[in-house]
Amino acid sequence: MNRNPQEEIEEIEEEASYVNAPVCTVDKVAAPADQRSLFFTQSFPPIAVCWLILLVNMGLRIHFTSVISENDAKLRAENQQLTSQNQQLKARNQELETQIRNMTTTDDYCSKENNGSERQRKACQEDWLLNESNCYEIHDADPSNQKTWEEARANCSGYNADFVIVHSQEEKDMINGYSWGKQDESGYWIGLRVENGRWKWIDGSDLAVDFWIGTPFDGQCAVSVQGVGWRSVSCADRKRWICKKKALCV
Repeated sequence: MNRNPQEEIEEIEEEASYVNAPVCTVDKVAAPADQRSLFFTQSFPPIAVCWLILLVNMGLRIHFTSVISENDAKLRAENQQLTSQNQQLKARNQELETQIRNMTTTDDYCSKENNGSERQRKACQEDWLLNESNCYEIHDADPSNQKTWEEARANCSGYNADFVIVHSQEEKDMINGYSWGKQDESGYWIGLRVENGRWKWIDGSDLAVDFWIGTPFDGQCAVSVQGVGWRSVSCADRKRWICKKKALCV
């Protein structure tokens, strides 16, 4: 079909106009993206502050939980220590009460003569034996009531006394005479035992006369047996015992 030149010119101008026309849909689509960016930009600071506050709260909670747990553990340990100390004080109090019950004042045993110038020679409690300036109690316990060396010494302590310490042949002979019983019986605990391979008295002094008893072995204590002398036996054995303390008056 033949077209005149004017029509062709008009058609070319229309195509050029179509190509150069602005694309409206691009602007309309881009606008919502700008709005979202603006919204995000405006919302980010409050969200960041909220997250920061949340993290701080969590950190503080973890810190204070740790501190509380640590303080609780310390308080429990201190409470256990105080409970232990309280039990020890109760035991000590009972021990002191026992000593008080078994002790009497000097006036109870050292009464004055009628003229008030001298004291009578009654320096020991009842059932205690007086020898020079010392009092002795012989615990002739039956087998069911006999004690180990440590237990027997604790019994003496309850009377404000201790085991016998001997530093002379005369007192040794005297103690041997107090160690009543047959030769085959167990004997009586005295204040002598082995420490670090040496025979030692309870006052810390060494046994000066070696032939009084046999070779020292750790875990051994001494008993006095009438008619025999001293024997070395295990400190865990159960024996009778002799307590000694100073006379109240002489």
